[in-house]
Amino acid sequence: MSEPNSDSRIVTLGRLAETLTFAMAGGMTLGFIGVPAGWLSGSILAVAGASLAGRPMQMPVLLMRTIFVLIGISLGAVVTPETLHGMATYPLSIAVLIVAMGFVSYFGAAYLRLVHGWATPDAYLAAAPGGLSQVMALAAELGADLRAVAIVQTIRVVIVAVGLPAGLSLLGLVGPGTRGVGGPFNPALLGELVFLIMVSAAAAVVAYRIRFPGGLLFGAMVTSAVLHGSGLVHAVMPWWVANTAMIALGAVIGSRFANTPLRLLLHFIGAAFGSFAVAVAIAALFAAGLIGVLSLHAAEVTIAFAPGAVDAMMLLALALHLDPVYVGAHHLTRIFFVSLTMPLVARYAARPYAPKDDARKLPLKRPPFED
Repeated sequence: MSEPNSDSRIVTLGRLAETLTFAMAGGMTLGFIGVPAGWLSGSILAVAGASLAGRPMQMPVLLMRTIFVLIGISLGAVVTPETLHGMATYPLSIAVLIVAMGFVSYFGAAYLRLVHGWATPDAYLAAAPGGLSQVMALAAELGADLRAVAIVQTIRVVIVAVGLPAGLSLLGLVGPGTRGVGGPFNPALLGELVFLIMVSAAAAVVAYRIRFPGGLLFGAMVTSAVLHGSGLVHAVMPWWVANTAMIALGAVIGSRFANTPLRLLLHFIGAAFGSFAVAVAIAALFAAGLIGVLSLHAAEVTIAFAPGAVDAMMLLALALHLDPVYVGAHHLTRIFFVSLTMPLVARYAARPYAPKDDARKLPLKRPPFED
């Protein structure tokens, strides 16, 4: 009985090793040549490409959770008392973000319904600006097309994480080179570093246990931010640990394409790019108005309003010399907004498709694809 389990563990470890090899090759290549956020985007591209080529890319859940904690600690380490003074501009900026995300959801869903003929519930779920895990759980509950929603949402995350740094660099909003995350290892601060990791990890676990959105990352980040912002701790995560976490996060995102047939991806790619273009246009319009009113840093507002994965967007903020606290506050608000409103919106949109009395439920209109 032990041999099958042993063989299974060997296979799992082999897949993990292969995944991390691709991630390191891609991340280190783009990172060392100075591509904006290259450690992250290079890893995403390499692992996603290997997944689409049929390689079994895989990242264990425990490792993913560890990565989120390490990233949170690294993000919080950049906070200073001066950083906290800028929080006075947050309320208006967050209010504009909420309005923008409402428009993104509505018009993104309208595009999928009118241009691609999607059913209304599927369209709203696929157009939701974030909260992939919540959206997928709701899609399963409502009987939506899980493949369509997952592929469109995942492609959006990858486009934002890979394309946004390059776009900001081309527009001159960030420098062509980016700093590594973390700093040099100081043996004299080893005790502080151990204390930082232990306290931040404990807070992350508590936030995760109480089901706080992004609890592992945000719990660690807030704790690290408080310790550094108050001056109690000066140690930072060694650069090689932090950059390795970035590469591993890229592997997590890229591995979402595992077991996805290329023809299935190509079928939905038009819908994914179209809905993404709608979302970006609307978010950019609101961001531009906010920048004009508050004179905020254009790159910071762009990252804060981008409908990408929270962890990836916050890492981009750090890698591009931006304020991860400002960015994190906005993305946390976005996730709360999506988590609270999407169940109501999706269920309301699904009502016309629900069975009436004893009549049998009619099938939803789906994108014309069958395996």
